[in-house]
Amino acid sequence: MLDQLKALAQETRYELVRHLAQGERCVCDLESLLELPQSRVSYHLGVLRDAGLIVSEQRGKNMYYTLRRAPLFALGGHLLTDLLPDQPPLTHQTDSVC
Repeated sequence: MLDQLKALAQETRYELVRHLAQGERCVCDLESLLELPQSRVSYHLGVLRDAGLIVSEQRGKNMYYTLRRAPLFALGGHLLTDLLPDQPPLTHQTDSVC
């Protein structure tokens, strides 16, 4: 979960995910949308792919990327479960330092 959060925490990668949420994109389209060189876009796509958030497919000379939605939904669920476990509200806290 933390690797996926780290991958999403970087601005360029977050923007890539936002664009891929609209549908499959070729790397050249992503370069144009982000106004970044191919090497930088490919690097960030690799980080997202390693985190399991996107998949890629080569067609001819071009590489196409697709967002994997299930891991994002699972990430949200795990994050909420970790941060907000079932427990009484703080107003009923019996042990407090103040």
